[in-house]
Amino acid sequence: MKFVQTDYGNRKEILKFPDHYVNMPMTVDNTGITANADGKKIVPAGTIMGGGVLTDSSKLATKANGSTAEGVLFYDVDVTYGPAPGALTIHGFVDLQKLPEAPTEEAIGALKQITFIA
Repeated sequence: MKFVQTDYGNRKEILKFPDHYVNMPMTVDNTGITANADGKKIVPAGTIMGGGVLTDSSKLATKANGSTAEGVLFYDVDVTYGPAPGALTIHGFVDLQKLPEAPTEEAIGALKQITFIA
């Protein structure tokens, strides 16, 4: 059976300067993510992520707003049905106003190639 998905929404842009960034593919873990009012488990764009994905691509990325931070989630990822693919921003200029949670001082220190701009 053929399946067609149509998305009428806009992707949330977390970058201050969208022409200068580096992303890497990773898989987002669904553990500990609570469902929203629609029953979907969404990890929002701008979430600070870690979990050892920079050194081992087989690991699952988890929320890590601290010294173990490795990057920023580039776009919303739906993990309702289990771990799902996503993109991790590891270099660039991120708009602080567009993050779901402000990065801690430890996370800012760990993310040496990301500049957070208000």
